[in-house]
Amino acid sequence: MELPGTGAGLRAFHFHAIERRAVAPIERRETMLDKLRQFITDVVAPSAPDELTLDDGGYRLAATALLIHVISIDGDPSEVEKQKLHSLLEQRFGLDAATATRLIASATLVEGEAVDLYHFTSVIMRSVNEQGRLRIVEMMWELVYADGTVTEFEENVVWRAADLLAVSTRDRVTLRQKVAAAAPVAPGAAQGGTTMGSVAEVDPAN
Repeated sequence: MELPGTGAGLRAFHFHAIERRAVAPIERRETMLDKLRQFITDVVAPSAPDELTLDDGGYRLAATALLIHVISIDGDPSEVEKQKLHSLLEQRFGLDAATATRLIASATLVEGEAVDLYHFTSVIMRSVNEQGRLRIVEMMWELVYADGTVTEFEENVVWRAADLLAVSTRDRVTLRQKVAAAAPVAPGAAQGGTTMGSVAEVDPAN
């Protein structure tokens, strides 16, 4: 029997190492799918096990992870942003407080593992019509304006997400103006970023 380090044993050892590296990305994808399935199992009522499909649950989880990404892009989310996220999920998805909390916990894990926005937006594109995608972009703006300011990083991530969701520049800006008109203004916000009084926007693509 040859030991790893000589002849065929060394070749077999190298092949095994390459094989494990190739399998690793697949294992990570399977882990994320397992989390999606577990979330659906936790949320679906026992009396109606067939009412929510993987795509439906994936849509909610993907949308929530996208929202978490938006409020985390410039640092740790503030308490105001966290509370706003919770209330948006309850209102827009029709969830009770406990289910919204579980959804946020699951989405936080998934958001931490994702490598790009497309991981979330592709699920949403497969599951939601145009009006639904517009509502998600509106939710992003509502979160961004929750503390009365909009940072450059937040603007950029909403633009990129909206683009991946096939939401036009016109619609994105219109939704921003709608949200900004009703948004609070934080004390000293003029020094920290864009405020509700300044919503003119230049498309980052230009």
